[in-house]
Amino acid sequence: MTPDHTTAPPGADFPFYNGRPVALGARQWCFILLALAAAYGALYIPAMVVWRVSGGWAAAVPALVFPLLPLLALRAVAGPQWQVLFRRMGWRDLGLAVGLVFLSIGVTVAVALIVAHFFGAVPNPVIKALAGMGTKERLVFMASTVPHLIGEEILTVLPFLALLTWLAGPLGWPRRRAIVGAWVLASVLFGALHLPTYGWNVAQSLIIISTSRAVLWLAYLRTRNLSVAALAHILNDWLLLGFVVLLGAVIG
Repeated sequence: MTPDHTTAPPGADFPFYNGRPVALGARQWCFILLALAAAYGALYIPAMVVWRVSGGWAAAVPALVFPLLPLLALRAVAGPQWQVLFRRMGWRDLGLAVGLVFLSIGVTVAVALIVAHFFGAVPNPVIKALAGMGTKERLVFMASTVPHLIGEEILTVLPFLALLTWLAGPLGWPRRRAIVGAWVLASVLFGALHLPTYGWNVAQSLIIISTSRAVLWLAYLRTRNLSVAALAHILNDWLLLGFVVLLGAVIG
């Protein structure tokens, strides 16, 4: 940890969309997004799904492929500059991450209650899977969530930067408007990708999940540091899953 501020360094901007530190064209972005789609699709390979639910060490295979494949694609087109996505964190960054976790949980619960009242809600299958696991399996599963959740941050940042490049470039949107537009679209895309998880419940995926994503994503918008965003996401999910496991133990 360093004493860095939670805001981005003076003069820091989002990378790549404006040609800094390197310019990425349409073909390069397509290559990166195809790699990202392939990595996400690997999560749905039947054998991998079985391993994940079983809680075995093989659960780490798709979780590791998920973040590594798109980062390798980014490395191929951006060279060593791919590292601008991640920076060292300071103590204030940690405070920001924790604060956003509680803000996200509060906002998500409020939105979830409203959406569930009007449209119903589908339980997260991960919770059911955790209930059937032993202690060792749960520990393995929780460990495998770290690379997976980092992958979910990459699943947001790369489309965000690609959209920002398009909105601020060919479409000519003003910078602030392009950032907001890319933030909203990337959050909705993230929610849409959860449709299979929640039984194709459109309201639950596009409203609840997208809202939670948008709030946690404020960590990256404020710091330009994917490390802070990933930390907030990991703390958020671990807190929720830990609460569910603890509640199940008390009730059981």
